Amino acid sequence: MEILKVENLCKTYGSGENEVKALDNVSFTVQKGEFIAIIGPSGSGKSTLLHILGGVDKPTSGKVYMDGNDVYKQNDEQLAIFRRRQVGLIYQFYNLIPVLNVTENITLPVLMDGQEINESRLNELLDTLKLKGRENHLPNQLSGGQQQRVSIGRALMNAPAVVLADEPTGNLDSKNSQEIIDLLKLSNQKYNQTLIIITHDENIALQADRIIAIEDGKITRDEVINR
Repeated sequence: MEILKVENLCKTYGSGENEVKALDNVSFTVQKGEFIAIIGPSGSGKSTLLHILGGVDKPTSGKVYMDGNDVYKQNDEQLAIFRRRQVGLIYQFYNLIPVLNVTENITLPVLMDGQEINESRLNELLDTLKLKGRENHLPNQLSGGQQQRVSIGRALMNAPAVVLADEPTGNLDSKNSQEIIDLLKLSNQKYNQTLIIITHDENIALQADRIIAIEDGKITRDEVINR
């Protein structure tokens, strides 16, 4: 079943001589439950693509459909709800709130959405992410790997349809990097969540179902590698 469809996506910054095409007519589809790695050199348009998929940045032209709905036909309020409910965003630099503890950081999107906290889901995530016993710790009391686990918990708390991760292991050593990827793969398999990861790490990319390579804003390769 198709969860995501991208049609002729373009993103341009600047104008005239200063015009830069970050994305140039990008099109692809994603099936529900797929694990996709997006690779490419710095400045190729990978992060721009991820931000547009997640409703964070708007395209210059083209369409993004999530579950059959045109994402950018929504107004700003609807887009904010879409970001909270439909996508889980994970960044390289964690983006945790320093004055909030582990539980508060994880449940923040739920509270911002005015929803009740699903305690059983919270406990399951804390257990899966090996954060039991650290619920009341602040971010500065955690290791880098633990902070990234909290950011994963925050992204998964609302049970989003699609999880988008931008270099989620970029600040971690190889052991912690593999642990984080294993956790993301577990959520992909356990909850059938669609997972799209930007990575420079070839070992991570080769664990995906499919690799999409981008260069100069264009898709240069789209290959199924594991099924």
